[in-house]
Amino acid sequence: MPYSPEVMTIANAIQLSLSPVFMLAGIGALLNVLAGRLARVVDRARALEALHSGASGSEHERHVWELRLLDRRMAIVNRSLFLAVSSAVMTCAVVALLFVAVLLKLHIGQFVAIAFILAMLLLIASLISFMVEVRISLRAIVVRAELLR
Repeated sequence: MPYSPEVMTIANAIQLSLSPVFMLAGIGALLNVLAGRLARVVDRARALEALHSGASGSEHERHVWELRLLDRRMAIVNRSLFLAVSSAVMTCAVVALLFVAVLLKLHIGQFVAIAFILAMLLLIASLISFMVEVRISLRAIVVRAELLR
């Protein structure tokens, strides 16, 4: 008779994979926020590009300054998205490794732990990158002194 794992073995594997699956849900929410921020930055850049050609003097300089800032923000959000997706892929690998280990009775706990640690490090890097982008975005919304008079 071919090997068939017990129901309790499968139930244990499912229990073990619950934490990484919740982490995937959180990463999905983060990806949604990052994609929204990227879309808003791109929209603002397109609007400024349209105004850029007709501007001159200090207004032109302000447009160039903001376009450079938006370009930097796009790069940072893209990096954050890449890191978050990489974290999600590693988290999926953790879940797959857990099931493979349980079903095949492999002792690969070290590999599972390393994959989970890597997923967490990638998520941390993504969150730090997101925090940097938020800080940079605050520079663009400073009200100019000439408008406050």
